[in-house]
Amino acid sequence: EKWIVEDIPLLVDEVTGNGSEAMHFIAGLSMGGYGAMRLAGRNILGPPPNVEAAADVLRRAIDLGVNLIDTADAYGPGYNEALIADVLSPYPEGLVIATKGGLVRTPDGAWTANGRPDHLRRACAESLRRLRLETIDLYQLHRPDPAVPLEESVGLLRDLRDEGKVRLIGVSNVDLRQLTLATDIADIASVQNPYHLHDREHENVLRACEAADIAFIPYYPLKGFGYDKGTPALADVGRAHGSSPAAAALAWLLGRSPVMVPIPGTSSTRHLEQNVAAAAIRLTNTERERLDAFRPGLSDKLGALKSPLSGAGRERVRAAAGPLRRLSERLRFWD
Repeated sequence: EKWIVEDIPLLVDEVTGNGSEAMHFIAGLSMGGYGAMRLAGRNILGPPPNVEAAADVLRRAIDLGVNLIDTADAYGPGYNEALIADVLSPYPEGLVIATKGGLVRTPDGAWTANGRPDHLRRACAESLRRLRLETIDLYQLHRPDPAVPLEESVGLLRDLRDEGKVRLIGVSNVDLRQLTLATDIADIASVQNPYHLHDREHENVLRACEAADIAFIPYYPLKGFGYDKGTPALADVGRAHGSSPAAAALAWLLGRSPVMVPIPGTSSTRHLEQNVAAAAIRLTNTERERLDAFRPGLSDKLGALKSPLSGAGRERVRAAAGPLRRLSERLRFWD
């Protein structure tokens, strides 16, 4: 697969951002944020199994100086937003609460897009109630709905901003053409797309955000295939800085672009502390070039395949599983 886009399309020039307000938003989040999705039950349904431990993670994030908490109405659904309000409201000055609407959960736990304006208006009202806010700092369309013109969905978010219910508008899970269309309809402050060392499919969207001063929030920033096992380069870089491979991966992300705002999520205060510490890591040019050049292979994606198959048989299984794994990844819209 082609992981880095060498020739960014001219469409990048058509993306326009939100000017000084978006840049002020980005500047205040230089250390990244915290993605709260993990503070929920199994399959992101219901409350977390240990509510007090989840509350400790949120309180510790604030203690460490994290000033962006990202959630969504679909997490729980609803429980995640309510937990954040229970633990943190009234919110500390300077804390940005970001949430999303436009995905709904079915009884079996599936994620279904609903970008109808009437649904988004109700979803925003419910998020305001659960989060105990009068204005949501950053309200994001969770995913474009193929059954609803994007102009209608983003247009409703623009109306919500005009009404004072949201301060900034973001979009998530968009390609470059969808981002271009969204910026024609409203001032877009952020894009939240999957992006990490092992997956740079949205490199062109990142570069468009950089050119337009739009914050790029990479979700699943630590998603991979065992950073300490599948990526020796990360392990080497982490050791060189007295840190973990995950911290090295976050440091790489933070230095990848001035508009990058990672939101690593965890249900562990120990991992939270390690993630926040990544903001202090400064990679050398050599380290960054080594990680920039990294290309995941099948062994990285599938891990060590333990099977009684022969060596040739294992390779055939890997070759067959690769396309299925990639398809599975693209069909998951968890965040």
